[in-house]
Amino acid sequence: MGMGDSPDTSDGLPWETGADDASDDNAPSAAELEEAGQGSMFGAAPEPTDAPPPNSPMPNSPPASASPSEPRADTPPAQPMAPDPAQPYRVLARKYRPQTFSELIGQEPMVRTLANAIARDRLAHAFLMTGVRGVGKTSTARLIAKALNCIGPDGQGGPTIDPCGVCEPCVAIAEGRHIDVIEMDAASHTGVDDVREIIEAVRYSAVSARYKIYIIDEVHMLSRNAFNALLKTLEEPPAHVKFLFATTEVDKLPVTVLSRTQRFDLRRIPANLLKEHFAEICRKEDVEAEDEALAIVANAAEGSVRDGLSILDQAIAHADMGADDPAGEGSGSVVTAERVQSMLGLADKGAQRRLLGHLLEGQAKPLLAGVDEQYALGVEPLSMMRALMDIVHRITVAQVSGAEPDAPSADERAQLAAWAEAIPAGRLHRLWQLLLKGHEEVRQAPDPLVSLRMALLRTLHANDLPDPGRLAQIIADAAANTPAVSAPSESAADTAAPAARALDWLDLIAKVEDAGQHLAASTMKLQIRPIAVESGLLRYSRDARYRDDIGPQLREALHLATGERWQIEEAPEGGSPSVIEREQDAAADAQREAREHPLVKAAFAAFPDAEILEERQTPSPRRDWRREA
Repeated sequence: MGMGDSPDTSDGLPWETGADDASDDNAPSAAELEEAGQGSMFGAAPEPTDAPPPNSPMPNSPPASASPSEPRADTPPAQPMAPDPAQPYRVLARKYRPQTFSELIGQEPMVRTLANAIARDRLAHAFLMTGVRGVGKTSTARLIAKALNCIGPDGQGGPTIDPCGVCEPCVAIAEGRHIDVIEMDAASHTGVDDVREIIEAVRYSAVSARYKIYIIDEVHMLSRNAFNALLKTLEEPPAHVKFLFATTEVDKLPVTVLSRTQRFDLRRIPANLLKEHFAEICRKEDVEAEDEALAIVANAAEGSVRDGLSILDQAIAHADMGADDPAGEGSGSVVTAERVQSMLGLADKGAQRRLLGHLLEGQAKPLLAGVDEQYALGVEPLSMMRALMDIVHRITVAQVSGAEPDAPSADERAQLAAWAEAIPAGRLHRLWQLLLKGHEEVRQAPDPLVSLRMALLRTLHANDLPDPGRLAQIIADAAANTPAVSAPSESAADTAAPAARALDWLDLIAKVEDAGQHLAASTMKLQIRPIAVESGLLRYSRDARYRDDIGPQLREALHLATGERWQIEEAPEGGSPSVIEREQDAAADAQREAREHPLVKAAFAAFPDAEILEERQTPSPRRDWRREA
């Protein structure tokens, strides 16, 4: 017998003809295999059937007594195994990814522009979506791919801003398996070779769609040579090709690429819109959440939908963990603000307001106790400082706008409104500057808690100091309330008072000169006509030709000379003559008296053109130190 001959025995071996026929007769059909594969992949439940008894054979295998070629009539047809009902969990960010433009929140200008372009058949060949993380750049690119390739439920539709979602292109794009929609991650395909594959592939038309679309995510990661290789194709692509770029760092893209694309800047989503979106998702997920908790999640998301959904996913899991906790304070599986704050390490809203109240009232001990309490609960020092800054900002905005403060709870709105009415604007701005400086110190400090304590204590003591305007008002009121000194009664006192004042004024000028403030002393001699010189008060007038502001210069010089704070007041007129004026008057009087002397009169009679010269001290001759050395 050769190796290719079949044996004559009939022991049921696989290569026997009868066995092969029986196997072919009992094998599931192609339709049954496809149904089983689709069910196992997408979780389709099989038709309900009665469970066989424990000792009965499996439905997929023929009974032992049945003939291989003639199956029993009462044997049920082959059915796929029931899939496991426990499917892999999909995070909320993936589960609720927008499938239509109406589900894309916060980007109405871009949607309106695309709708007009599609309606007027003015579609660009390349689009660039830019913005911060989680605002919908990649989702928008996929929606544009759907809108351009949708054929409608009847297969006769064209590009539309409202893709049907049921046609084959829409379903395939949503499932990420469309052959004509190619997604590429530029972070892992950065070179020229990757771009060369695109350049070679764009020459061929789309296989089954209207357009061949290339979605390149994080396009700024492409190398410079890769960008240069793509420029020509990007500028003049075939009519059936569209490029969709997404990036978070648009400033890294070459200008030559930006000029070849239609750019859309996706905005951050406002916190109130995020809160409404999260509330809708909680309703769909049959999860109960407090409004304040959703507001905290929306604020923590910082305008990113994906970040917010990730936080919400964690918050729901955190609430489910406490559902069976006997110490859960009866909250069950409700997403509460307290749980979210604890999860994120944020300070409690009431604790934040108490800390700010201690700051405003100058209570140091309760302030430090509150900081230690929050730190023990897991709140980071930097978060405490940011929370105080946020409250001061909201108070200031409410004070300027006159509207109700932005706060989720009625108690917080009432407290912020009371502070906005009671605290002056200048004090709020000074408080903000102090907290901002403290925030930078806490961020860079090796021990953030110690830095937070010192920064808040400094803010506490400096916050209640009067501002410069208030301080000037206090000094003016004190000067106005000072009792007046009784005036001398007789003319002799009138003549002695200016001399006494002049003597005091000269002593003050001497002190200023001794302090090294020679310019200020010269100004005091030349310009100032003293009206009142008292301890801490200088009231004076000047000649009309002097118009410069000498108040700050005098205030600083007198402070250095006397060690006291001086109030400087300038009056339009009055006061005794200045030192220079008195010296000039004395020199004129001396000259008149000299001219009345008999010898001087005789000299002028003999020499009519003679002049009287003042004798001055001749300076000592300059010594040449170089010759003496």
